[in-house]
Amino acid sequence: MSYSVTEPSGKQKTIAATLVILYAVITIIPLLWVFITGFKTPPDSISYPPKVFFEPSLEGYVNLFTTRTRVTPEQLEALPPPEGFAEEIVRNRKMVIAGPSKFGERFMNSVIIGFGSTFLSIVLGTLAAYAFSRFKIPLKDDLLFFILSTRMMPPIAVAIPIFLMYRQLGLSDTHLGMILLYTAVNISLAVWLLKGFIDEIPREYEEAALIDGYTRFQAFYKVVLPQAATGIASTAIFCLIFAWNEYAFAVLLTSGTAQTAPPFIPTIIGVGGLDWPAVAAGATIFLMPVLIFTIFLRKHLLRGITFGAVRK
Repeated sequence: MSYSVTEPSGKQKTIAATLVILYAVITIIPLLWVFITGFKTPPDSISYPPKVFFEPSLEGYVNLFTTRTRVTPEQLEALPPPEGFAEEIVRNRKMVIAGPSKFGERFMNSVIIGFGSTFLSIVLGTLAAYAFSRFKIPLKDDLLFFILSTRMMPPIAVAIPIFLMYRQLGLSDTHLGMILLYTAVNISLAVWLLKGFIDEIPREYEEAALIDGYTRFQAFYKVVLPQAATGIASTAIFCLIFAWNEYAFAVLLTSGTAQTAPPFIPTIIGVGGLDWPAVAAGATIFLMPVLIFTIFLRKHLLRGITFGAVRK
């Protein structure tokens, strides 16, 4: 009996599909648990054994977006009837809403800093990668290794120098300072990934464009960029994930104006300890932009990861 070298058998397909499904289930269980915890009440979130079936509540989301204060029973009785489900949920805990929380501001800081640094990293990384790929640069390999070495360095090794430098320059706790810092960290990854993609684009395309009267920039913009779209998309996702989840620099360099969501979410304190439903609600909302961005670019991501794996 002969077997195909390229086409797997039915049994191999079944085993592969089973392993993929098993891996997907194991991977998604923690995310699913965080999601459902956001709809629990604080007592249900810390119950033992953990409750899989429970009565859903929006208390976690209400606590995430509001600041509450405790009042006496007499003060509570003197208040007018609650307006809306949020006030009703809070008053059931013998508390009143004192105002909005800072989660919305911290979330917007993450959006501004994360997407801003990703945009800068892609723009600068694409230009640098094109230069390394197409031009003869002295000590090219040494420069590429130096750029990559900045990515290998642990953040804690440069945290104190960066803190002192930012304090002198007035960039501490500013959106600009965090965008520049995350761009500096991400640009090494962007250059290395994008150089590989641009190397795979035949030079003949640009040479033909130059013969037709295009300038070097026009050839880059109209010929190379469309061909490198898959690489740019996949690189943008990796850069965004780092900037979105970064914690160490955010804790050290921000405290108010430019503080992002990662260092803020663990500080959501409830009565008697951490308000786990509010923390889970914050983590769920925080996950959404990157998830949507990745789903939106999923086709480019898959093609970008496999691009250049097989040479023709």
